[in-house]
Amino acid sequence: MIKKQFSIFSICLVSIVYGNTYAQSADPAIGVWKTIDDKTNQPASLIKIEQVNGVLEGTIIKTFPRPNETPLVYCNLCKDDRKDKPIVGMKIMTDLKQDESGAWSGGKILDPKEGEIYKVKIVTEDGKKMDVRGYIGIPLLGRTQVWYKAEQ
Repeated sequence: MIKKQFSIFSICLVSIVYGNTYAQSADPAIGVWKTIDDKTNQPASLIKIEQVNGVLEGTIIKTFPRPNETPLVYCNLCKDDRKDKPIVGMKIMTDLKQDESGAWSGGKILDPKEGEIYKVKIVTEDGKKMDVRGYIGIPLLGRTQVWYKAEQ
């Protein structure tokens, strides 16, 4: 009888562990997202969002310079340890934690063109489109960009 209870307990434990891992990896915010340039309405970059130790992080994996534009290769205007580092491969979003509503907030986002760091909140309802709100102080004082899930 004890062996049977132990087996049932083991199966339940394995199910919980694998189910939790699947639930974390299935979060619609995780993946590769295409940013859109506010001025041209053209793709600007690809950002890979991953969950690391329970928080979301976003890294630039590709940029799309406009024709006849000198591409931004290094973060010349950054004010922290990312100054003069390559843009591609740079972590620009950090420390986002999920709240009760399913939104991710409490983190920071870097605008590599301006070198400015903002607080950030991201929300996606369908996993295809994501609202990324960068702000100073409170979310009311900021702006929202819409990012689109990159086709894999």
